[in-house]
Amino acid sequence: MNYAFSTGNELAALCEAENITIAEVMIRREMETSERSRDELINQMFEHLMTMQRSIREGLDEDQQTMTGIAGNNAEKLYAYAEKANMGTDMARICAAAIAVTEVNASMGRIVAAPTAGSSGVLPAVLVMCSEKRGFTDRDIVNGLFAAGAIGIIIAKNASISGAEGGCQAEIGSASAMAAAALTELCGASPRAALNAAAMALKNILGLVCDPVAGLVECPCIKRNAMGAANAVLCADMALAGIESIIPFDETVAAMRSVGRMMNSDLRETAKGGLAATPTAAEIAAKINI
Repeated sequence: MNYAFSTGNELAALCEAENITIAEVMIRREMETSERSRDELINQMFEHLMTMQRSIREGLDEDQQTMTGIAGNNAEKLYAYAEKANMGTDMARICAAAIAVTEVNASMGRIVAAPTAGSSGVLPAVLVMCSEKRGFTDRDIVNGLFAAGAIGIIIAKNASISGAEGGCQAEIGSASAMAAAALTELCGASPRAALNAAAMALKNILGLVCDPVAGLVECPCIKRNAMGAANAVLCADMALAGIESIIPFDETVAAMRSVGRMMNSDLRETAKGGLAATPTAAEIAAKINI
């Protein structure tokens, strides 16, 4: 059987025809396209997971000063505050983990782009931190990463995962949709429910601009990863509760593409608009000689 897919509907149809998960479809697709064995693919994904886990630990436990000094060490602050957090301890720790990974990235540490370096904190934060409460094994999380990859492929094919092309909705939005779908599937829901979670996550970030201060992946990118992680968990929970997205996943992806094309170029990673055009941003850029 051919496991190629380009849309959410095609992906769901494959799952339903074989009575398998999104993760399993993705594994079989990769076996077909890469001509690598199942064990090779799973072992490579384990390596990615270990990098993700290490970046969370480093971001939470070690001093993280970015190259410019305009960000850093906020992950450990939020993690330490988690028990008092209005959002609840679990959610605060997830958000702290998302910040941790992106602070490691901005400090020239090693991360996994998921789907991009600027949005690298969302997916690991959601899956790794939720595993503590849900009891997911590393093998479970690996399956979640495959499921997330399937969602990312669809978005990349039909819209974009590039901030320069589609704004931050294409980066944080995509990462949040990937994480929402993966978490929903890991919690035992159907592929259709996972696609509903992805659609809701993407809708919530539709239109988000990419306006990096001084053109760097620090402000507001790092804190937006925390927001993307929280959004993913919320949308997974809504899907698990039986809530459906009124606008289907494929149509939501198409809408994101349309919005990205309408977005002024100043709001697509050029550091010419939005927060990047504020007086404080100009002062920061001048100080670091950008």
